Amino acid sequence: MPDPTDVVDFAIIGAGPAGLMAAEVLCAAGHKPHVFEAMPTPARKFLMAGKSGLNIAHSEPIDTFLTRYGTAKGNLETAIRAFSPDDVKTWANGLGIETFTGSSGRIFPTAFKASPLLRSWLKRLEAGGAHLHARHRLVSLGKNGDLTFTTPEGEKTVAASTVLYALGGASWPKLGANGDWQNAFKHAGVDLAGFQPSNCGFDCGWSSFFTERFAGEPVKNVKLCLGDQIVQGDFVVTQTGVEGSAIYALSAQMREAINSAHAFSLTLDLTPDRSLERLSSALSQPRGKKSFATFLKKTTSLTGAKAALLREACPDLHTQPADVLAALIKACPLPIKRPRPIEEAISSAGGVKFEALDENLMLRAMPGHFCAGEMIDWDAPTGGYLLTACFAQGRQAAHGMLTWQAKRQPK
Repeated sequence: MPDPTDVVDFAIIGAGPAGLMAAEVLCAAGHKPHVFEAMPTPARKFLMAGKSGLNIAHSEPIDTFLTRYGTAKGNLETAIRAFSPDDVKTWANGLGIETFTGSSGRIFPTAFKASPLLRSWLKRLEAGGAHLHARHRLVSLGKNGDLTFTTPEGEKTVAASTVLYALGGASWPKLGANGDWQNAFKHAGVDLAGFQPSNCGFDCGWSSFFTERFAGEPVKNVKLCLGDQIVQGDFVVTQTGVEGSAIYALSAQMREAINSAHAFSLTLDLTPDRSLERLSSALSQPRGKKSFATFLKKTTSLTGAKAALLREACPDLHTQPADVLAALIKACPLPIKRPRPIEEAISSAGGVKFEALDENLMLRAMPGHFCAGEMIDWDAPTGGYLLTACFAQGRQAAHGMLTWQAKRQPK
């Protein structure tokens, strides 16, 4: 730990993907940055994300890739074009991690896990001269840029001439990012947007029968429609509502719809591979002595949670004429009441507004202090977009730090 009276040239607060990537750039430029991490070990959220298969990027064309960031595209484009998904693959390969592209276009390490990549990364950073200080939680920002931390040995202060904050958002707080840095930044005059859950589940208000029978059941191959936004994929029924990849892909739009209208309905196409006309024709056949459930299964292939979703939307389903029933299958309303708490979310929206940052991600209110990663107000679905942007912003901020430090050197 540097003496509190000394000046650290480069301090990075937060040892997640953005902070570690910034440290790598600084090491490559010949510096020895100090990285301060609140948790006992670095990159805990990164490791948790990798438990189900670490998705580091996506192989779709870069112009399409950038659209996934919605209104933040313009603010992220420079960083991501400078460190694209192809560059992420090359970087991982340089750490000895082979990658492959799945059928969905998502890019994964061949081992699927985050831990081998992280071990190799930390080893390279250590060899490059980076200093990692664990169990150092930032508690205040001094008037002169001093950083005060709580540590196992007590409170410590570090004076740093150039600082990067990579403190994360407010999701998965047990892994280290809980947004507790907001008050210090507000006090310093930094403009913030309130945190909101993203890539999260949503409550639907199921009947007790539906919850008891179908909580935990997957709903596969459906189209979800919200306005002009259409996603085809899968989701999972939960005790309170829905979650899963297709829901996460629309979570930002769903959250904004709730902010505007408090509650709304998604529209589900439960048979995206069968036309309305074909369904209507099949449902017009005589039922005979078959039960309605058997008839529905035979004519539409709908069973289990899909058939139950129809009944949730229309309790007297069995009385409906063929054309009405077919229309309901192709446009089944799914009522959405509210997002699940931010503590359960994969990521969060909100944080430092882009207007508070210059083109190098330096805080306008705090010259020499930079931000990167999920603590900035941008949003993205799962699929490699979150990690790629964190990597790219860490690099962008590090280059900004080098430029700032160079300007401060005596000529």
